[in-house]
Amino acid sequence: MPTILVVDDLMSDRRIAGGLLKRDGNLEVVFAENGREALEQIEAHMPDLVLTDLQMPEMDGLGLVTEINAKYPLIPTILMTAAGSETVAREALERGAASYVPKQFLATELLETVQRVIAMSGEERLRSRLLNRLAESTWVIDNDPALVSGLVAHIRNLLVQRRVCSAADVMGLSTAIDEAMLNALYHGNLDVESSLKEQDDQAFHKLAAQRRLESPWCDRQITVTVRFEDGVRIVIRDEGSGFDPESLPDPTDPENLIKASGRGLLLMRAFMDDVFHNDSGNEVTLVKKQSPTDDE
Repeated sequence: MPTILVVDDLMSDRRIAGGLLKRDGNLEVVFAENGREALEQIEAHMPDLVLTDLQMPEMDGLGLVTEINAKYPLIPTILMTAAGSETVAREALERGAASYVPKQFLATELLETVQRVIAMSGEERLRSRLLNRLAESTWVIDNDPALVSGLVAHIRNLLVQRRVCSAADVMGLSTAIDEAMLNALYHGNLDVESSLKEQDDQAFHKLAAQRRLESPWCDRQITVTVRFEDGVRIVIRDEGSGFDPESLPDPTDPENLIKASGRGLLLMRAFMDDVFHNDSGNEVTLVKKQSPTDDE
């Protein structure tokens, strides 16, 4: 049974809203007098939706919407607005509120609006529950930079969903994953040397584009496996001829910092807890241990 948290400093308005919601028969209704109290209740007992007034002491509806959107993005909020509060309501919608209902239309619009928002949020909450149970995923993609960018964005969303680390660390992890996948694409599957990029960036990308259309390079693929276990382990494998990992230049050597051949490895090592290649050099494993997130 979905739980609706009604937040309003006036007891009479709480009773009116609660009474209208209880007409559904399948909704449980709980109450809070202001935004601060509402956040305490959310932390203790997660509701399925928050229905809040705008004008309240302690913390108003605008502040409450902002806090919920930041800390509990899967909990939708609906505003109850009084006449003259249209500007504030618009700002609340921009900050993440799902909808609003003018107080003069509560009797005719409140229940329908709540039911509609609950239905829309149900699919997202189910998806979140499934993602939280995801242990391992594998993707096989062609040598397309657009596919690399799309997969990196998808993995970044998984890292955020699973709360592997802080938001700042997630951006670093995304950079490391992007570098590793681009290495697999250009240097692994397409056999385009970093030295060419240092000499002529345009020639580097021209040769890469040409080889994406020619055999044997166009037939090669990149396999990416992400496993969540006390953090995350990402294995990226290409189908190129490989290389000797011991031959890589030291990316921390100041002389190598500006070279294209050292930048990717430097970024991977900077943002991950561990980075290692297989013996043939066509597979790299990136490891990030579980660390505190922003709300811990």
